[in-house]
Amino acid sequence: MTKAELIGVIAKDADISKAAAAKALEAYVKTVATELKKNGKLGLVGFGTFSVIKRKARTGRNPQTGDKIKIKAKKVVKFKPGKGLTDKVK
Repeated sequence: MTKAELIGVIAKDADISKAAAAKALEAYVKTVATELKKNGKLGLVGFGTFSVIKRKARTGRNPQTGDKIKIKAKKVVKFKPGKGLTDKVK
């Protein structure tokens, strides 16, 4: 599903315009990103938990040449689905 398709579904289900749905989705994404940067964790009961974890620096391989490369340490976002979401997907 693309972002445009998601906006269309949100607009239809919430009975709002696509413009309002787009604004709501952008606000949601911005709020999640801000909260993760500020506190490192965001839990939505029944949906799941977003958290920030730090990956250590490691050695990898360039797939084209096979040469070893150094991969820097970085923070990444992790998502753990909640029971409610898991049950709906089954």
